[in-house]
Amino acid sequence: MDSGGVISNPETKDKIGRIFPPMQPKVSFLDPTETYTVGKYQTACGSSDILSHLFEIYFVPEGGSMYMLDRFMEGMIKTVMKYAPVALEQPDNYEARANLMWTSSWAINGFAGALQNCEWTCHPIEHELSAIYDITMALALPSSLRAGCGMFWMRRLRGRFYQYGVNVFGIDASLPEMEVAEKSIGLTEDFLFNKLGLKSTLTDIGIDDRNFDIMAEKACGGGILHGYKPLNQADIRKILTMCL
Repeated sequence: MDSGGVISNPETKDKIGRIFPPMQPKVSFLDPTETYTVGKYQTACGSSDILSHLFEIYFVPEGGSMYMLDRFMEGMIKTVMKYAPVALEQPDNYEARANLMWTSSWAINGFAGALQNCEWTCHPIEHELSAIYDITMALALPSSLRAGCGMFWMRRLRGRFYQYGVNVFGIDASLPEMEVAEKSIGLTEDFLFNKLGLKSTLTDIGIDDRNFDIMAEKACGGGILHGYKPLNQADIRKILTMCL
C-alpha cells in the first residue's frame, strides 16, 4: 500500500531504502487470515516496526504535522499497543490481526507523514546494522529509538513527547512537561521490551562496536543525515555506542 522498498546486497553489505511514487499500488488486497501463521517473534518485530514508522513521522520539528494527523497517528500507536499483545497470545484472533495489518498499511503509505519536513533518522541507522548482521530489521530498531530519545529527541522535541504521553498513555496533563515526556518514554520502553519481549541493547543480540565506523559513515552518506537534528558521522557513532 506504499511506494517504498528496501534492497539489500549481502556481498557489499549495503541496505538501501527508496521511495518511488510510480511504485504506489493502484489497489491493495489485505487478508488478515494470511498472517495467522506468523510466529510470536516476527509478530513482535513487525509491531515494533509499525511503531517505528509512526514515531519517525510523529516526532518531528514544529510545522511537520497538523492536529488531525497527530490524532490519527496517536490512534494507530494505541491500536498497536492494544492488539500486538493479543496477537502474540492468540495468533488466529482476526480482530487483532486485522487491526495490525490495517495500521501497518496506513503507518507508511504516505498519508500520516504528508507534511514531514525532515529526513528519517532511526531507520537509516538501523539499515546499516541489518546490512551487516543477519537480523530482522525491527529487532535493532527499539535500541536505536531508545538512544535517539536520550541523545536528541527529548531535548529538541519535548513538547511532542508531552503531547504523546498525554494523548497515548493518558498521563496527567497537569504534570510538568518534562515529567510527562520522561514517563511516556518509560511506558514505551515497557511496551517494547517487556510486553513485546524485544531485546533492549545491541549487545543482547550479539552486536559489538567493531563495524560502527563504517556503519556511521554509510548512514549519513559520508556527510550529514538531516533528521530531527542534523547528524554527522561522529553523532551516529555515538548513538550506536549508546545502543550497546
